[in-house]
Amino acid sequence: MLTIIDRYVLRQVAKPLATAMAIGLLMLLAERLVRLLDTTLGKKNSFGVVFELLAYLVPHYLGTAIPAALFLGLLFGFNKLSKDSEIDAIMATGTGLHRLTRPVILLSLALGALSLFIVGWLQPQTRYAYRSVLFDVKNVEVFYLAEEGVFMQAGTRTFILDKLNRSSNTFDHVFLFDYRGPSGLDTLTASSGMLIPLDGDRRPVLRLDNGHRLKLDRWPSLDGKAEIPQATVVEFATTDTPLGRVSDSIFRPRGEDERELTLPELYTQLDTPPKGSSRNSMLAELHKRIVNVVTFFMLPLLAVPFAIGRQRSQRGYRFGLAMVIVVAFHEIIEQGALTTRMSGITPWITMWLAFGLITAFAIWRFYITCFTLKPDRIGGVVDTFGAGIGRLWLPLARRIGWGTRS
Repeated sequence: MLTIIDRYVLRQVAKPLATAMAIGLLMLLAERLVRLLDTTLGKKNSFGVVFELLAYLVPHYLGTAIPAALFLGLLFGFNKLSKDSEIDAIMATGTGLHRLTRPVILLSLALGALSLFIVGWLQPQTRYAYRSVLFDVKNVEVFYLAEEGVFMQAGTRTFILDKLNRSSNTFDHVFLFDYRGPSGLDTLTASSGMLIPLDGDRRPVLRLDNGHRLKLDRWPSLDGKAEIPQATVVEFATTDTPLGRVSDSIFRPRGEDERELTLPELYTQLDTPPKGSSRNSMLAELHKRIVNVVTFFMLPLLAVPFAIGRQRSQRGYRFGLAMVIVVAFHEIIEQGALTTRMSGITPWITMWLAFGLITAFAIWRFYITCFTLKPDRIGGVVDTFGAGIGRLWLPLARRIGWGTRS
C-alpha cells in the first residue's frame, strides 16, 4: 500500500521524468525525421511512410530514453524535496530517507519490467519492420517523383516536367528519354500529361497527350563504321506507359541480424547463430540487453545521494558529475559489447565487471547517505570544486561586464 508520502514522492519524480522522456524522445525522433524525409521525399504517401517508420523507431529510442528520463526524474525530484526542506520535515516525523526511496524503487522495478519487454521482444520486431519498410521504399522507384523543371530518373528513363499541378497530378510540356542500351533509345515529347495510380500495381502510369516520338533501333556509332540506326518518328494523340520499375528482390527473413532476435531466440540460438551473425555477436547482444535492464534497479541508489545536499551545496556540479558517471557507464557497456563481438572476450569482464563496480559504488553512497552521519566526501569534493570555479568565474564575469548591473 502506498502512503500519502509515497504518492507525493512519486508525483515529484514523475513530473521531471515525463518531461525528460517527452523531450528526449522528440529530439531523437526529430534527428531521424530529417534523414527519413530525405529518403522518402517525393514518394507516394511519403508522409505516411515517414510516420510509419518513426513509429517503428519509438521502441528503439525508448530503450535509451526510459533509463535516462528515470535518472533525471530522480535527480530533479529529490533535489526539489531537499531544496525545499521537505525531506528534513518528513525525516523529523521519524521517516528515514531510505523509506522515502521505496516508491521510486518500485517505480524502477516497473520501468525495468517495461524495458525488459521493449528490448527483449518489441525492439527486435520493430527493428525488422523498419528495415523492411525502408527496403521497400528504396527499391520501389517513382511514387510521384515529379518536380517542376528538374531532370528525374525512373529506371532507364530520364524525364523533365513543366508546370506541375500536384492536386490533379497533371503537367504541361514533358520530355522523356529512354536509354535501352544495345536496343537503342526512345525519345518522347508531349504538350501535356498526367500521372495515374493503378490498383494492384506500385508503378504509376505516365499518360501523355499530343506528342511526338522518336525511336532508334540501335545506339548510333560515333566512329561512322556501323550502319546508321533505323529511326521511327510518329505523332500520337494519347499514349500510356508504366513509369519506373519494381525491384524483383525480396527483403530477407527476420533473424539474420542478432539485433532482430528476441531474448528467447538469442538464448536458444546462441550455439547455432543465424547466417550473417556469430556466437560472439549473439553473446554480446544477449548480455548487453540484460545489463541494460538490471541497470534500472541500481539507478535510484545512484541518483538519490547526488540529489540530496546541504542548502548551500553546489547542486549543479553534483548533477553534472552524476550525468557524467551514467553516460560513461553507458559508453563502457557499448564498447564492452563491441569488444566481446570483435574479440570474443567474455562479457563478464567487458560488461558485468563495470556494472558490478558502479552498483557497489551506488550501494556504498546510498548507505552512507541514509544510514550514517558521516559527511559525504564526494559531495564535499564536488562542492569545493564548484566553489573554486565560482571564485575564478566571478572576477572574469565582472571584467567582461556580465557581473555589473545596467
